[in-house]
Amino acid sequence: MKKTIAIIGSSGAIGRSLCKILVDEYPIKKLYQFSRKIEDKDTDKIKNIFIDIEDEISIKESVKNIPKDTKFDLIFIATGILHIENEIFPEKSIKDINSKMFERVLLINTIGPALIGKYFIPFLNKDSKSVFAFLSAKVGSISDNRLGGWYSYRASKAALNQIIKNFSIEIGRTSPDAIFVGLQPGTVKSSLSKPFEKNIDKDKLFTPDFSAKKLLELIENLESKDSGKLFSWNGEEIQP
Repeated sequence: MKKTIAIIGSSGAIGRSLCKILVDEYPIKKLYQFSRKIEDKDTDKIKNIFIDIEDEISIKESVKNIPKDTKFDLIFIATGILHIENEIFPEKSIKDINSKMFERVLLINTIGPALIGKYFIPFLNKDSKSVFAFLSAKVGSISDNRLGGWYSYRASKAALNQIIKNFSIEIGRTSPDAIFVGLQPGTVKSSLSKPFEKNIDKDKLFTPDFSAKKLLELIENLESKDSGKLFSWNGEEIQP
């Protein structure tokens, strides 16, 4: 059955790969690509819509471009931030904590996805299996934290995982076939990971296409019992 899909963050490394693979390899009825950078032209199957996840008004305005009778089979938030050169960096110690930097990381990694949920969940297909996926991270796991550091990034992803759990509980009461999950894409060769690539084994540094394909395969196999959980790209559940 052909599916209606929304990718938020379609101009990022993983988002761009997700869109490409979906169009090339999956039965798509309509693909909505949301981004701050509109790089593609609209077609019969693809609709490009501007969104700024740091601005609630922009998020609210973006859904006005979605026909009211739309039912998304998959909504995937492929956005996130770890660093911005000369502006944001993962803190190595307490002395590196900075309020403005912390607020920006939370805005992009936590508040933005929560607001997208607020405005996009009404468009989720409630009649059959549907998935609302969020790019998360293993470092957001509190039980797995053995190294410390990365205060704002860890906190933002831990908070995101809690939001995903909340969504799964609230929406699951009336729509048991709606699945909300956090997905850990692995370490993907992108602008996000570039400063840290020298410390990563080559076989553990994935291309965006590899990661995107694995995540889509994982999504295909999700069941209702998986809602509210966090999974790695290889299907392994990550404990909170």
